[in-house]
Amino acid sequence: MFEAILIDKTETGSQARLTQVDEAQLPEANVQINVAWSTMNYKDALAITGASPVVRSFPMVPGIDFSGVVEHSDDPAFNPGDRVVLNGWGVGEKHWGGLAGKARVPGEWLVPLPEAIDLKRAMAIGTAGYTAMLCVMAIEKHGVIPGDDVLVTGAAGGVGSVAVSILSSLGYRVAAMTGRQSEAGYLTSLGAETIVDRAEYAQPGRPLAKERWAGAVDVAGGQVLANVCAAMRYRGTVAACGLAGGMALPVTVAPFILRGVTLAGVDSVMCPKAERLEAWRRLAHDLDLHKLDAVTSEIPLSAVIETAPKFLEGQVRGRTIVPIAPELA
Repeated sequence: MFEAILIDKTETGSQARLTQVDEAQLPEANVQINVAWSTMNYKDALAITGASPVVRSFPMVPGIDFSGVVEHSDDPAFNPGDRVVLNGWGVGEKHWGGLAGKARVPGEWLVPLPEAIDLKRAMAIGTAGYTAMLCVMAIEKHGVIPGDDVLVTGAAGGVGSVAVSILSSLGYRVAAMTGRQSEAGYLTSLGAETIVDRAEYAQPGRPLAKERWAGAVDVAGGQVLANVCAAMRYRGTVAACGLAGGMALPVTVAPFILRGVTLAGVDSVMCPKAERLEAWRRLAHDLDLHKLDAVTSEIPLSAVIETAPKFLEGQVRGRTIVPIAPELA
């Protein structure tokens, strides 16, 4: 038996509870992991609160990522004692996730953890940090180079905080957008040179605005993303990975056909294994792990359900990690 957050279907939607689960209830797969750390993400909050139909089957253990130690493996790529990390692949939505003492998943979903990153920091990075790294890789691929001006929207959130830290460490001139001006000091400590008020980008703007950004990492979508595209420099690139500000995109073709702007979609859930491995290699090399500690807070598994609404209300800063068995090495 082990502790887990379990979401059950109800007549009116769904309900999450902390309960004891039998190992025999774990889904069938070829690698079993003792979970050391998990996290809380925006998608987890949607699943736990039932605010959006994230969960595809019931009952479901939420938690879109986890780090831990292999307990048993029928996959020749992994052995008992291996330290691993998982991000995405539908865990916490279609397959039981990481907010539990154990997980059982296909080996091809797992990434061996780089030596430089311990199990706790692996979740301080988590899906948010791994997604941020994929965004950095996307703008690099399209020619945005250190020294360029790069905008990060939703900068005080999980993806945004790690993106600001990585980009500043690499030598980019980072502008951090936030709707919470009280976070200015926090974002400056991560390396942001400029703070941009989200209100400047929240209302409908011109099809083409003044050229400001060579690159951008966007977690907002909606009107914010439309205005970011309009303010890109000639042949600039926007890496879009979120929809916190809405799914619609009220943009014209002007930035794309008159300035050659690239809108690069970034998906972390089904990302190919080779790119995952490269992203984690880069995180071990390019992310200041001491800065990471400053953006991370912990909550116990027992506080996960009550904390979930705060994510949807935009009240959470940086990364929130959940110790499951922190004694695992």
